[in-house]
Amino acid sequence: MQFNKSLENIKVYEAGKPIELVVREFGIAPKDVVKLASNENPLGTNPKVAEAICKNAKNAHLYPDDSMFELKESLANRFGVEDKNIIIGAGSDQILEFISRAKLNENSKALMSRVTFAMYSIYALQQGASIIRTSDYKHNSKEFISIIREHKPEVVYICTPNNPTGDATKPEDVFEIIEASDPNSLIVIDGAYMEYAIAKDSSYEITPKELLKYPNVIYLGTFSKAYGLGGMRVGYGIANSEIIKALMKMRPPFNITTLSLASAIVANSDEDFLNRSLELHTRELPRYEEYAKRHSFEFIDSYTNFITWILPKELNSSKVANALLRIGVIVRDLKSYEMNALRITVGTPKQNDRLFKVMSEVLG
Repeated sequence: MQFNKSLENIKVYEAGKPIELVVREFGIAPKDVVKLASNENPLGTNPKVAEAICKNAKNAHLYPDDSMFELKESLANRFGVEDKNIIIGAGSDQILEFISRAKLNENSKALMSRVTFAMYSIYALQQGASIIRTSDYKHNSKEFISIIREHKPEVVYICTPNNPTGDATKPEDVFEIIEASDPNSLIVIDGAYMEYAIAKDSSYEITPKELLKYPNVIYLGTFSKAYGLGGMRVGYGIANSEIIKALMKMRPPFNITTLSLASAIVANSDEDFLNRSLELHTRELPRYEEYAKRHSFEFIDSYTNFITWILPKELNSSKVANALLRIGVIVRDLKSYEMNALRITVGTPKQNDRLFKVMSEVLG
C-alpha cells in the first residue's frame, strides 16, 4: 500500500516509557517504579480536579460545551486577553498540528533550534515542508534572524524554556527575533514550561498579552506540566483574532473531552496547587545540580521541571538509561537528539532519593 511520500522521512515520536511497560518487562511491582521521564507533575492529581472528574463522570455520555466558554473566560481573565484570542487544543501539541496544516506545504520552510520539541518537525514534515535547524540548541537571536532573512520560513518555533534541554531565552532576544521576522512568518512561542521559568527568575517571563501587539505571533501554553493534567490533554493558544479564526478551521468538533474541560477549568483557578508544585520543584532542583557536580557531569541550567545531565564520554546515556530502567527508574535518554545526555524530571524527595541511590549503583 502506498502512503504520502512526506511520511517517508518522519520518525515516530517516542513518548516516555509508561510504568506498565516496566512492570510487564522486568517484573517490578508498580509501587517500586519511579517515573521521571515525561515531565509530569510529581504531586499527582490536584484533589480539586479529582473531585471535578468524579462529579462530571455522570455526564461522560454528553459532548462537552464545544464553545469552551467557561475555560476561555477563565484563561482570558488570567492573561488579560479576550475570548476571541484563545483556541483550546487536546494538549498544545494539537495546536501545533493546526499551525502546520494552516501554514505549511511542500514549498514551505520551518525554522527551529537544533535540539527542541520533536513534534515541531514531525508536524511540519507531515505537510511536506523543509526543516531548517540552527547550529546550537540555544535560541541565538542573531542566528535566528540571519536564517529568517535568508530563507523567510513560513513558521518559526521558539520554545522557551526549551524542551528537552531546559534552558530559557531572554524576552529581549525573543522580541528581537519577532521584530526581524517577515510579516507572513508565523512565530510560535511555546511556553509549556513558562510557570517554572517565572518561579526561578521572573525576568524570563513572556506573557501572551504583550505578544498580542504582533500580528504574526501565537503563544502556546499547557495544563500538562505545572497544573498536573498530563493525562487529560488540555492546551491553549493565544494570538490575535485573525490567527485564531484560521486555526479554528482546523479544529475538529469536541476536541477535548467533558472531563478534560471540567479539569482544566478547576485547575486554572487553583493557585494553591500551582504554588505547591512550583515550591516543591524549587526545593528539589538544586539536589540534581549538586549530584551532577559531585560526579563531574555537566548540566544545563534548567528553567523547567526537569534537568538535563550531559554525561562524560566514558558513559553511554542509552546504557545508563537502560540500566536504570531495569531497576525500575524511568528517565529520558536523549541519544535520539544526538546528545549523550539524560533528561530527568525533578520528582518528590522520595523519588529523587531513589534516583540518586540507583544512579550511584549504576555508576559504581
